[in-house]
Amino acid sequence: MSVEPTNPTPNYRQLSDDTFDRRIDDLRERYADCDLCAYECHVDRTAGREGTCQVDDTAYVSSYFPHFGEEDCLRGHNGSGTIFLANCNMKCVFCQNFETSHEADGDPATAAEIAEMALELETRGCHNVNFVSPTHHSPHLVEAVKIARDRGLDLPIVWNCGGYERREIIEQLEGIVDVYMPDVKWADDESAATYSKAPNYWSNVTDSLEEMHRQVGDLRIDDTGLATGGLLVRHLVMPNHVADAKRIVEFVAEEISERTFVDLMAQYQPYYRARTEDVYEEINRRITREEYEDVVAAARDAGLERLSLDQSMLSDRSELTDLF
Repeated sequence: MSVEPTNPTPNYRQLSDDTFDRRIDDLRERYADCDLCAYECHVDRTAGREGTCQVDDTAYVSSYFPHFGEEDCLRGHNGSGTIFLANCNMKCVFCQNFETSHEADGDPATAAEIAEMALELETRGCHNVNFVSPTHHSPHLVEAVKIARDRGLDLPIVWNCGGYERREIIEQLEGIVDVYMPDVKWADDESAATYSKAPNYWSNVTDSLEEMHRQVGDLRIDDTGLATGGLLVRHLVMPNHVADAKRIVEFVAEEISERTFVDLMAQYQPYYRARTEDVYEEINRRITREEYEDVVAAARDAGLERLSLDQSMLSDRSELTDLF
């Protein structure tokens, strides 16, 4: 398969200043009647009110560092330059990072300070700038990208989100984000509301996936094995929810592209409230090998050509799919 040359130009380096500024202004105005995510709280975050994400119009960063736990095509040899934003626009009862995502473990940061973090990560050799849980802080992040670009940033931007996005907001990111990486959690709205407190999840995530793919296409890999642009879909296989997983992979194959890069993750453990509250007993265990292999078979049957699989969960490891 053909690959891209090393170091193609990131999208945001080709965006005009006028367009960049219009996007920043539009997104910042939304803080006053917030509809940045699919909750559409419509609270005035500029007046100090908190949305469902539990923050006002201040951005909070919990940590930033070269991350070696991401997919191979993101971490490379020097790590993915992750900037973890505090809080989240979803409230998953099984969240493994609940201290950051639910309990506001982070420090306030201006757009200029976030830009400085991105530039430091580039200096440390990271292969991309990876915004984790970015949606509710998107005005700050888009402004940070512009500031960093003007100071020489030349790395792909990764939008690492939970999929609970609005198409209208994703449209504002066109030409700014290089790699969209949504973790598509649910195909069933009842499960999404119960376990992630995300009503109307499926319609929003499918709309968002379509727009993401329209913008950036299938994931592109350069001749060093690194992602330079495109869509990378994650799905964490959940216990007792194989039907959700099957519907997700079928949608991706049929409505997005059979060439979509899909990471089928098997590392679920019942963290946070899923481990301690009886009401979530259905997901209070790890997945079985049979559940995982059932999802993998469904993905292959749907025609997906690029799967990242957990080798330890496969009975026949000789059938691993080529990622590229």
